[in-house]
Amino acid sequence: MNNKSKSLKDFTKANEYRIKEAKYALYQIKRSPLFIIGIIIVATIIFLAIFAPFLVPYPKDVMEKVHTSESFKPPSNEHLFGTDSMGRDIFSRIIYGSRISLRVGIIVVILSLAIGVPLGGIAGYMGGIADDIIMRICDVFLSFPYILLPVVLSAAMGPNLTHAMIAIALTWWPWYVRIIRGQALSIKEKTFIEAAEAIGVKKIKIITNHLLPNTVSAVIVQASMDIGYAILATAALGFIGTGAQPPTPEWGLMIASERNYFLEYWWPATFPGLAILISVLGFNLIGDGLRDILDPKLRRS
Repeated sequence: MNNKSKSLKDFTKANEYRIKEAKYALYQIKRSPLFIIGIIIVATIIFLAIFAPFLVPYPKDVMEKVHTSESFKPPSNEHLFGTDSMGRDIFSRIIYGSRISLRVGIIVVILSLAIGVPLGGIAGYMGGIADDIIMRICDVFLSFPYILLPVVLSAAMGPNLTHAMIAIALTWWPWYVRIIRGQALSIKEKTFIEAAEAIGVKKIKIITNHLLPNTVSAVIVQASMDIGYAILATAALGFIGTGAQPPTPEWGLMIASERNYFLEYWWPATFPGLAILISVLGFNLIGDGLRDILDPKLRRS
C-alpha cells in the first residue's frame, strides 16, 4: 500500500470516528430533556445579554432615573415585574443584569482556568517537588470555607464588581489544578507521551502540546457548571455589600436593596432571585449533559 492510499485510509477512519461521535452527541441530546432545557435557558440569557439595550422597556431605569412616586408598583402590563423602592422598572434592570452576570461568570472562569490549568499540568506531569509545592498551596486555599475567602479578598481590595470577580477567581483556581493534575497523572502514562519523551521533546512542549489538549473534555464540563456558580457567588458578594455597588443592576445587589420590604412587597426581591436560580440551573444542566457526551467514563447506558 503506497503512502497516498494509507493517508486516504487514515483520513476516512478519522472522519468515520468524528461522524460516530457526532451521532452519539445528538443521541445524548435527544434523550436528555434536561440538557435541552439547559441549552434553552442559557441561550435565552445570552440573547437577553446581547440585545438588552433593545429589549428593555425603560432604559433609563437601569442606572439613572429614580421615580419615588412610583415605588412598589405591583406586576402589571405597564411594569411586567413591578417596580422597586426607587420606582425603577424591575424587568428592565433584570434584563440588563443578565449582561453583568454572564460577563462575570465567563471572566471568573477564564481567570481561574488561566491559573489552574497550567499549574495542574505542571504538577501532574512533573511530580516531585513541583507537585508538592503546588498542591500544598492549593490545600491552603481550599482550607477556607467556600465564600469566606472571596469576601475577605473583595473587602480588602475595595467593594466593587471588578474586585469581586478577581477575588472569586483567586479562590477557585485550585479546583482546576486538582482536575487537571488528576487527568495528567493518567495521561502521562500513555504511549504517545512516552514516545514524545523518547525522541527528546522538551517537557514544556509535552505539557502544552500533548498533555493539556487531552484534558479539554474535563475542563469544558467543569467550566460550564462553574459559570453558574460564579454568578451565584457574585450575587452573594453583592448581597452582603462586598461586590457590586448601587446603582448597578446586579441581581444579588437588587435582592439586598429590597430585602427589608419583602414581607410587604414580595416582587422586588423575588424576581432577581428567580433570575439567579434559573441561570445557575441552566448552566448546571448543560454541564451535566456535556459530562455525558464528552467523558466516556461517565457516559450512561
